[in-house]
Parts: sequence; C-alpha cells; structure tokens
Amino acid sequence: MFFAVIFLLACCTNPQRVPNRSPPASDFYLFASRRTPRRRRRATGRTLLKKYLFANSGPFATFESSDDMMSTNQPLKRQSLADEVAGRMEQQITRGAYKPGDQLPTEPELMQHFGVGRSSIREAVKILVNRGMVKVQQGVGMFIITTEPKESLSNKLMGAHYQDLNEVRLLLEVKIAEKAAIHRNAKDLSKMKVYLKDRARFAKANNKEETIQADINFHTAIAEASGNPILIDLYKTIATHMKQSFMDRYKDTSSFLSSQDLHEGLLESITDKDPARALIMATKISTHSK
Repeated sequence: MFFAVIFLLACCTNPQRVPNRSPPASDFYLFASRRTPRRRRRATGRTLLKKYLFANSGPFATFESSDDMMSTNQPLKRQSLADEVAGRMEQQITRGAYKPGDQLPTEPELMQHFGVGRSSIREAVKILVNRGMVKVQQGVGMFIITTEPKESLSNKLMGAHYQDLNEVRLLLEVKIAEKAAIHRNAKDLSKMKVYLKDRARFAKANNKEETIQADINFHTAIAEASGNPILIDLYKTIATHMKQSFMDRYKDTSSFLSSQDLHEGLLESITDKDPARALIMATKISTHSK
C-alpha cells in the first residue's frame, strides 16, 4: 500500500516516469496517457489517487450527492439521512435548546447546519411532527409543541395486554367488513377467496402458524377492500402484533375450524354487497372464540 501511494504521487508530479507501454485496464494508468496535457494529467492523477485511498481506507465512504457532504464532525449515514437529522434535532429539543412555543430555524438554516439537502430536512421535520414534537404553520415556520416525544403506536401495541389489543382488532374487523361490502371489487374478492381457502386447508392439517397467517391475510384483504387508508394501516399494525398473541393463545386449529362457516358467511355477504349482513357476520365472528 505504501509503495503504491509513493508510485502514484510520483506519477502525478512527473508523468514521464510512467512506463512507456500500453496502459492496462486500470484507472491508475489512464492519467498517464501522453495525449492528455501535463496539467490535466496531474489533476486527473490526484483525483484518481484520492479515489484509490478512499476506496481502500475501510470506514470512509465516497459521497456523490449534496446530501452526502456533511458539515458536522460525525458524518450522517446516507441510507437513513432524514432519520439521522431527526434524531439530532430531537436531541437538541429534549436537552433544552428549545422550549415549547419556540420557533425552529428556517429550512435554509437547518440545511446549512446539518449539511444536507432540503428534502432531507423536510422529511426529518415530518418525523418530528409525527412524534408530536413539532408543528408546521404554512408561511410562518416550524414551532416546538413539546420537548418530550410521544410514544409511538407500535411501541404501545408491543406492551399492550392481549385483551386490549384484541378488543381493538375486533372493533376494526366489524367496521371494515361493513365498508368492504360497499367498496369491494373483483380483485378484492379474488384475494379473499384465496386466503379463506388457505385458512380452511391449513386448519384441517392442524398447521397452526399457517392458519393464523391465512386468517390475518383474509381480514387484511377485507381491510384493503374498505377503501379507507387509515383503517387499512391501523388493521395491518394491529394484526402484526396479534400474530404472536394468537400463537401463544391457541394450542391447535380447532377454534379456527369451528369458525370457518362464519368466515364463509362473511365473504358471501361482502360478495353480495350486503353491508348490513356483513356487519352481523363480522360481529358473530368477534363474539366467537375465533
């Protein structure tokens, strides 16, 4: 490594030392072409040397966009730039740099401070807004609401009791069934039929994990047919946390087998676009053990 660097430095300052032969397919000989002016050869050589040193220096990275050019001592990771900026902004807020009601610096000031682009700053602000720490007033600026971030819904669900989580799930399933009967299309019905068949097949084979997953897929397909993006996201979030609870609660698939007819009735009511009956069937399912 040391001798390679010395050789390249020598080539950058004195290109005549490069062997007089056809250059191989390597970037480190391209700058020595005699067709290139000496001044340009030296600049090209130095550029290639920098690329070589960065590529072989382990933790260093080559930055290609303005967002990658960090002005701080601790470079931000490119793959999660907005998260990194949001994290640092949150640290400043929680450590008392700002109080509730204070206005944050403007976007250009934040861009200069963090050394990132406008899109990264805006995404970072959205993250803080979702955490309940910042509000944005169009044409006025960004203001601090609280210095304590709110616990995310995902974290709350992780620590929730089964009864509380299941109650929310059942309430959602009843409402999405009613709306799905109104808004469903042929594609929605096809997915429901596939998942319901999977549910029955895996339940008969006493494959508990696959049965639970098929049941979740069936109700998620109903949620997607409801046409309400908030209901869809809520149900998917709840269902993700319910799967492990079901795995712990049910020893076999007998309960899923006994409720298969109710699920068939629910699908039939959605197919017939009968929201009143869909609501009734979903309610019966919710009062069944599964």
